[in-house]
Order: sequence, then C-alpha cells, then structure tokens
Amino acid sequence: MNPIKLHDLRCFYAVVHEGSFQAAATVLNRSHPSVFAAVARLEQALGLSLLDRSGYRVAPTEAGRAFHERGKHALRELDNLHDYASQLASGEETVLRVVIGDLCPRPPVLQWLSDFFAARTATRLHLDYEAVGGPLERLLEDEADLVIHRADPSDPRLERIDLGGVRLVPVVAPGFLPFPLSDDITPEQMRAFTQCVIRDTARQPSAESHFLLEGAHRCSAPDHGMKKELILHRLAWGHLPEWLIQDALRDGSLLSIAGTHFPGSSEQLAVLRRRDKPHGPVGDALWSALHDRAPDIDPGKC
Repeated sequence: MNPIKLHDLRCFYAVVHEGSFQAAATVLNRSHPSVFAAVARLEQALGLSLLDRSGYRVAPTEAGRAFHERGKHALRELDNLHDYASQLASGEETVLRVVIGDLCPRPPVLQWLSDFFAARTATRLHLDYEAVGGPLERLLEDEADLVIHRADPSDPRLERIDLGGVRLVPVVAPGFLPFPLSDDITPEQMRAFTQCVIRDTARQPSAESHFLLEGAHRCSAPDHGMKKELILHRLAWGHLPEWLIQDALRDGSLLSIAGTHFPGSSEQLAVLRRRDKPHGPVGDALWSALHDRAPDIDPGKC
C-alpha cells in the first residue's frame, strides 16, 4: 500500500460531503480534473474502490463509507493539531467565543468576564446569548469555545466546571388566577391560562418539553427577563429561575404555585468546553480562572 496524501484524502471527503466532483472542486478552490485525479490516486494507493461513479451523483461504495467514517476522526484531529500549532505560534488567540445561556445569572458573569478580558487586550471577547438548546448546539458545532449553561453530567464530550444548581419555580402574579392558591393546583386548572416559555434558539430544537402544558395557549419570550415582565403584568404564567425572582417572591409581586403537580425543577449550571479540541493559552487561562472563581458565580448566592 502506498502512502496516503493528505490532499487526496481531503478531496475524497469533499466529494462525499458535496455529492459531486464539481461541487467539491468549488469548495476546495481546485479544478474538477485535479479533484478527480486526487480521488483516483487515493483509491490506487489504498487498493480500494471508494466511489461509485455509475449514477447521476457519485456516492461512496460500501468500502468508501467505512473508510470515510473511520478517517473523518483522523482528519478532525489533524485539523485540531494544526489549529493548536497556530495558537502556539501566535502566542495568544485573537478571539475567544463565549456563549451565555438563558439560565446563567448575568451580572456576576459579565462583571467577571469584563475584568478578565480587560487584562488581555490582545484577545477579543466574542460574546453571544443563546437559549434552551442553543448554547450546547453552538459548542458542539464548533461555533463557541466555551459556554455557560445547564449541563448533562453524563455527556463524555464535554469538560465542565460546576457553578451550582438553578431552581426553576412556577409562578404567577397576584390576581392572575381566579381561584385560591394551593400546593395542589392541577394541570387541568392551568390549561385555561397562557403559559410563557423561552424561545429555543437551537437550529435543531430538542424534544424536551421544558414544562410545556399540553393544550394550553402559549406565548414566548427571548429570555427570562422578558418572561418575568410578562408574568408580572398578568399576561401569562411560567417557570423562572429562583435567582431572578427572590425579591419578587419576598415582596409578594410574584407568587409560587409549586406543589404536587407543578414541583418545578433544579438544573445544574456549568461552564462547558469540548474535550476533543485544543485550547489556546488564553482559553486555558480563562478556564482556570473560572474554576477558581466558580463559588462567586454560584446562582444560589445571587
């Protein structure tokens, strides 16, 4: 077997991904004949037929599919190694992409990020807000270096720094319900009232219900701040993070309806980054600093 050339391998992957030699050539900024020749050269080196060229669109053979599945991990690792080398050569990253999720208590996090990046003027902070499934989707699709959001502790793809639990409490404004409050309010009673939910920013939303009451009319809000305002103005009811409504619960401007049928829930807030990607010196410094400051960002103390 002859040595595999990286260029030939990239051409093969582009053809499989794009579905044709011409489309692959466009993506790679190469000519159609050069991409065709590269794939043929790879097949000859491997002694395998990787593509079926008999149809209107080329498609991987059975051997081609198996080779593609195994090789994509090697290509990803090679790309990561190249990125890491570039980071080492430059000394510091020029940009770090951070996404704050909807359950994150913003004031302590934003203040701390401001302090951290004020001392690292060579690296620009690219900060975004995403809700529900959006933060994790951005991280896993390599559109963020680090996110602060609720975390699944069983996900092996992620490194995590736990920040504490966020309790979500079902609440209404005084006078919103025409019947007395109790810890035994049923879904049937609440179905007649508008429920406010956070708008999922993920391009491919998950199937999780997030407290949705089947059959109830719904309105949506982009974040918990707007959701709180809608509930305060008796336009809806819904679940809000306890750190956001502690004062409102104390002064009676919001009332909890938590009980047997609406127990609320507790979500684990964490700083998350991918295990399978290299991280530059500023990214590692940010990770270490967040680890040290995690107690200050505990939502239970906000």
